[in-house]
Amino acid sequence: MDIIATIWDFDKTLISGYMQEPIFKFYNIDSKEFWKESNNKIKELEGQGLIVNADTFYLNQMLRYVKDGKMAGLNNQKLKEFGKDQHFFDGIIDLFKDISSLSKTCCDYDSNGIIFENYIISSGLRKVIEGSALMPYVKDVWGCEFAETLNPKTGEMEISDIAYSIDNTTKTRALFEINKGVNVKELNIDVNSAIPQEKRRIQFRNMIYIADGPSDIPAFSVLNQRGGYTFAVYPKGDQKALNQVDKMRSECRVQMYAEADYTNGSTAQLWIMNTLRKQAQKIIEGHKLSYQQYGKGTPEHLT
Repeated sequence: MDIIATIWDFDKTLISGYMQEPIFKFYNIDSKEFWKESNNKIKELEGQGLIVNADTFYLNQMLRYVKDGKMAGLNNQKLKEFGKDQHFFDGIIDLFKDISSLSKTCCDYDSNGIIFENYIISSGLRKVIEGSALMPYVKDVWGCEFAETLNPKTGEMEISDIAYSIDNTTKTRALFEINKGVNVKELNIDVNSAIPQEKRRIQFRNMIYIADGPSDIPAFSVLNQRGGYTFAVYPKGDQKALNQVDKMRSECRVQMYAEADYTNGSTAQLWIMNTLRKQAQKIIEGHKLSYQQYGKGTPEHLT
């Protein structure tokens, strides 16, 4: 079995903004004020000589809002429900569906044991992603998680502690976990398990990583150095974002970029699907070569 993985960032890659927007709207919170407060607190702590993880510090801000009553009653079930309110870029749900069923479209893929899987790695909220329309077509998700505690005043469960966080650097750890199959419980391995490269569940050369900007450069670098594929997207009409991804390509950070339009026939859709087929064809050719090395087994008459 050979697995080809398409690995996605979430915010500004699959959706135009941030996944927390429906939460802010529900609780009548000014999103700009939320992020401003979070950023100011980061600067304050850094001013005290502390090292702050800017990618995930907003989790503390959310917990403060829950404690102060601004997000009263927010729990994991509600976070999952907010997944239904995510507005994806055009064509993305169909593309996820097409990727997950791609092995069924070609008998060579099926006969060679080639499987296609989608993954999401995000510094956003895992429960929100799990509640979205994409989940039927996603193998696994890496994202931030909250633990819950019963609020004695209301009798409701509320998020109370950060259980797991992932930032733009530890996304690379997630790539190695996908590589080794840490997320597959039946394999019973962890990221530190010693597994020969060719025995790992998904080879890096069989991965595509898709994201929106410089914060994903560590993950892009892992795949660029190991024979994988990298792709950046930018929102339609956003000159600043276009300049950003164009600079990344000129610096060889990504191999290709396009507008975040995933409809059939768009540049992004065509490149992604073509790359997946190209990866599959390399696997098929590799299988043929491995058989051909043995040559013919029956001696022939000399003339």
